[in-house]
Amino acid sequence: MTTTTVISSAPDLSSDDYLVLGLATCFIKEEGEVHEVSVVEPIPSAALEAILKGIPTSYRLAIATTIGAVLPGDSPQLPSGFPADAHFCDEFAYRAVAAARTYRARSVAQSHIPVGTTKSDFNYSVERKRVLNSQRIVRTEDNVKQHEYTHKVL
Repeated sequence: MTTTTVISSAPDLSSDDYLVLGLATCFIKEEGEVHEVSVVEPIPSAALEAILKGIPTSYRLAIATTIGAVLPGDSPQLPSGFPADAHFCDEFAYRAVAAARTYRARSVAQSHIPVGTTKSDFNYSVERKRVLNSQRIVRTEDNVKQHEYTHKVL
């Protein structure tokens, strides 16, 4: 069996290395309104095992595939089973390589979803919205008032 390197920056991976992709429900805030978007993200092995234990997640479904099927060249390919309007997450190739390495290090996690199958019986919840473009603005009013002797030696 010959293995081919998928990405030049990841010579340790071959095209048949295991990878799980999730379809997450995320939100984008524009002009005061929040819009729902579907995002395709690689799921690392530890995150998959936590999701399978029943924690609330924004993933609607997960598909087990190989990294070669998703990254056959320079641009990622959307696997069948995902809606056509789904977007790839930021730094998808980098995150896919990192996630594939987690399954290589913990091969037991590959048994949760066999390659080519889809799993969708998660504890799906968008109660805590994942807003992709949120920014935290710190103001002076947010500072905690301290006693004047806090930093003095008495």
